[in-house]
Amino acid sequence: MIDVAHQINAVRRRVSKRVLEAGEARIVTVSQVYDTEPEDLWDACTDPSRISRWFLPVSGELRLGGRYQLEGNAAGTVERCDPPKSFFATWEYGGEVSWIDVRITPEPADKSRLEVEHIAHVDDERWAEFGPGAVGVGWDMILLGLALHVSPGAAMSAEEAMAWQNSAEGHTFSTESSERWYEASMAAGEPEPMARAAADRTTAAYTAAPEPPTT
Repeated sequence: MIDVAHQINAVRRRVSKRVLEAGEARIVTVSQVYDTEPEDLWDACTDPSRISRWFLPVSGELRLGGRYQLEGNAAGTVERCDPPKSFFATWEYGGEVSWIDVRITPEPADKSRLEVEHIAHVDDERWAEFGPGAVGVGWDMILLGLALHVSPGAAMSAEEAMAWQNSAEGHTFSTESSERWYEASMAAGEPEPMARAAADRTTAAYTAAPEPPTT
């Protein structure tokens, strides 16, 4: 049984902007503390055999300069790697390139925090349509999968995870996640009517489609 309220409340969410060489980028940040040591969390996030158990099968070379491919999802190149602390990689999906900055830091009581920044150049029209929840809800799903993986006896198979995402409980999770991204968008200065409309469209996309949109 997944405690939806607990998982939603366990995640920190932030929306921000950054000026890069190619122009202004939007940044969606998620983080969560896990009940495992940093070395184990690093292994869970970088060992292909473990990634496939909580996210998607991955092929390629997960090393500095290596290329990876998540089955049916993003591909990219590992541009920086500092085990067991951080890695930085491109996130190439749908003909577009964005970046993920993944950091792992120790927490008290042998716990560790995972923080992910997803950095993307997003045109104003598309941002106005869905806002940060378009990728944020997907990252919430990913963090949930990782939480189940590092919790003894709680992991789901890929088939079980997909069925759950399309269940009433899964739709509740997506709706609550979308609402939190609405709040993060407002905290970042988005006008309320625009943030509200974008969140409503994101919620509808994740709860009405047979398969929720991917990150």
